Amino acid sequence: MAGRFVHRANDAAGGRRNAAGMKLVIGIVRPERANEVLEALYRAEVRGFSMSPVQGHGGELDRVETYRGTTVRVGMADKVRFEIAVSDDFVEPTIEALCEGGRTGDVGDGKIFVVGLEQVVRIRTGETANAAVTPVGA
Repeated sequence: MAGRFVHRANDAAGGRRNAAGMKLVIGIVRPERANEVLEALYRAEVRGFSMSPVQGHGGELDRVETYRGTTVRVGMADKVRFEIAVSDDFVEPTIEALCEGGRTGDVGDGKIFVVGLEQVVRIRTGETANAAVTPVGA
């Protein structure tokens, strides 16, 4: 099976070309807003993403909690990280959906990072670039 993959992202000269128009949108949001983000992404017709629990520290103030009678300063906050590979046409709708679903108006709502992608490959078919992030059946 390993020999079946065909690099379709190579240019005529045999060099690797950049998958222009591809971005990775990373959204870090409050865990209690994850369902609202999922609903907003669905309404924006953004279907393919990864979601994972993370911890981090940003601009919010440290929390102070009591653990077994001892006051403890908690510096890390629980968050949910969304990773969404999209074509350029879906960058703004994805950002808007993350903002719409994640916003409470309080410090600590999260951040969104947009990073260029060099290459994307759908493992099952070998499709590359925009074809690899387009939902199956679309």
